Amino acid sequence: MLIKVLSRYIFNKCVLFSPRNFPPSAQSSYYSVFTFVLPRNISRQNFSIPKPNFWTRKYFSSARPSTSKNSITADGVHKKAEEFRLLNDSFLSNYKNIAPSFGFNGLGEIVYRRTYSRVKADGKKEQWWETVERVVKGTFNMQKRWIEQNGLAWDPIKAQELAQSMYDKIFNMKFLPPGRGLWAMGSPLTEERDIYASLNNCAFVSTENMRDGRSSISAPFKFLMDASMLGVGVGFDTKGAGSKLIRGPSTLRSSTVYVIEDSREGWVESVGELIDSYFDENVGPYEFDYSQIRPPNLPIKGFGGVSSGPQPLKQLHKHISQTLSKNIGAPLSVTTIVDLMNLIGKCVVSGNIRRAAEIAFGDPQDNEYINLKNYEINPHRREYGWTSNNSVFSPLGLDYTKICERIKKNGEPGFAWLDNAQKYSRMCDPPDHKDTRAQGGNPCLEQTLESYELCCLVEIFPLNHTSLEDFLDTLRSAFLYAKTVTLGKTHWPQSNAVMLRNRRIGCGLSGIAQFISHQGLSKLKLWCEEGYKHIQNVDKELSEWFCIPKSIKTTTIKPSGSVSLLAGATPGMHYPESRYCIRRVRLSKSSELIQPLKKFGFKIEPDVVEPNSLVVEIPIDYGEGVRSLKEISMWEQLSLAAFLQKYWSDNQVSCTVTFEPETEGPMLKYALEYFQYQLKEAINTERYESIISTLLTKPTPHSGSNGKILKVDFHDIPSEDKSDPDIERYCDSNICVLDPV
Repeated sequence: MLIKVLSRYIFNKCVLFSPRNFPPSAQSSYYSVFTFVLPRNISRQNFSIPKPNFWTRKYFSSARPSTSKNSITADGVHKKAEEFRLLNDSFLSNYKNIAPSFGFNGLGEIVYRRTYSRVKADGKKEQWWETVERVVKGTFNMQKRWIEQNGLAWDPIKAQELAQSMYDKIFNMKFLPPGRGLWAMGSPLTEERDIYASLNNCAFVSTENMRDGRSSISAPFKFLMDASMLGVGVGFDTKGAGSKLIRGPSTLRSSTVYVIEDSREGWVESVGELIDSYFDENVGPYEFDYSQIRPPNLPIKGFGGVSSGPQPLKQLHKHISQTLSKNIGAPLSVTTIVDLMNLIGKCVVSGNIRRAAEIAFGDPQDNEYINLKNYEINPHRREYGWTSNNSVFSPLGLDYTKICERIKKNGEPGFAWLDNAQKYSRMCDPPDHKDTRAQGGNPCLEQTLESYELCCLVEIFPLNHTSLEDFLDTLRSAFLYAKTVTLGKTHWPQSNAVMLRNRRIGCGLSGIAQFISHQGLSKLKLWCEEGYKHIQNVDKELSEWFCIPKSIKTTTIKPSGSVSLLAGATPGMHYPESRYCIRRVRLSKSSELIQPLKKFGFKIEPDVVEPNSLVVEIPIDYGEGVRSLKEISMWEQLSLAAFLQKYWSDNQVSCTVTFEPETEGPMLKYALEYFQYQLKEAINTERYESIISTLLTKPTPHSGSNGKILKVDFHDIPSEDKSDPDIERYCDSNICVLDPV
């Protein structure tokens, strides 16, 4: 689980205190914020309600023979599997005219249409039922290809049963794939280009292998850049420091002209060649030819958005050369490693991807690392130091006094208790040592990861279920989606070697604060315990059918972001700052959503940061009975995180904990000491009612304020924008994403 103090995070079972760039007004506010990943206690409770064998008994019966063509010819050549024929018209007709249950007064639908609704062949944007169809069809295409390529049995009738169940669960938002999955699954990225890395959220890479020559110096830097440009947030460590001497390009060799290809791969390779030239005495300097890179503001096919032109890459090459040149003759240092990674992150941000997600891990006894964000000592880092959260790998029982002094000044570094992550799954279970090869984690640290490993997350919304049986049935579909993603190979051999072995996924819960408010903590405990056991059974049976290893870890609590907005759920385990609040959404001035929102009466203003954007204000009601953060003490928030780490998450619990500085701030040191062993703008009622009264609401006996419901009609609006939305990036959470200062 994750903890952020003011602008920092503390991760426990693996993770951190890291910085966020808060404005002065936020720093002086009454409530400070922190996030943290709690380790585990060693208490154990056993519950054994047996579950039926769903997968082998019902869903993957071999009673019906496969009618699919074998994908291996007589001479052993693989053929492309037939496309999965999904969901007949009679089934889909049940959903086409149903209004999806998007949450938060239309906010969920706005986010969906802005972020996930892709352009179809006829030039129109997808409706929700069509997005769900694309996602489910893509999921079962991946399964079918895997089954047929490996000469296994495919049952089309049972596949239809599973597909229809998954479709219904996603359509009704009982569970949702990650934002990246809603955006990419079933699109040309996966169906034509096989870029399955786009379905994963985050990654980690270690620099340790530089020491023994198992890795080139540039390899981890290239991986971080490549993954970041695909929208994958990346963690990295500094263990490679001191491994190699910076020699500089040989002045005795002639220069090499390197023509950079107009592609993601071209940019990454150019950076790798430049970095390696400083460590090989047989290589001369590089001169880069940028003429093949497309000019600014042209559309980027596949991943959405527009091109930035070559300027960000030119700046990166210049800064890499300056950083390495000033250290020629010295060993590669901690500062230089983090500098290079951060400079790459800045380039990715500048290259028309407004955000980056990085986390660095270092040694708690290393003053050089501890002071990376002390800009009095490192003034050169002020320009790009914001691109990563910084944490230390902390042993249990560490004296936190010295590092806490640094945290008080700039919120960093944070703490990562890696030993706990390697030894434990859930905290209520004994040590299982499943993750002994884990070396770090993703930027939000809800997932422990090995070097070059990626993770895929899904989100389940317990409050959207009528019973435990309904919840368990949804877990089956959610797990099937996530497990299917592990069948897709990436273009990184090192990642495939880890991911095909670990099959790590994270089935997360969101809307926990709402569930506790309506159903109580006791029911949440029951659902967590029964749900976790059910997932382990499903994993065993599904893994046997796919003939792949069981997943090393299966459950998590992620911070959540836009996906929870779609479903009208509070994110992860977080309580809202207030029952009523205003949520601001940035939209392009050319967005087809603007006119319906204006007609409905929402307040729309120019964006002072992005001149081509507008900002829409949406009033939010989190629901009756849901307490606000002002009513939840620091200790209760930490206890809930420990509760979820104990009964649900075998990965981590990521959360943001707020505390009152005057009365609870002095207790922070003691809170860390206790919980390291257990964890891995608001508005009032009157303002909300006033805003609602100005909007074109419709009367309803069941929902909305004062018997009214907000429902903007977005159907059949003309779409002027014929381009797909930008790729959904990182963990779809603002908690681990750093914006440029």
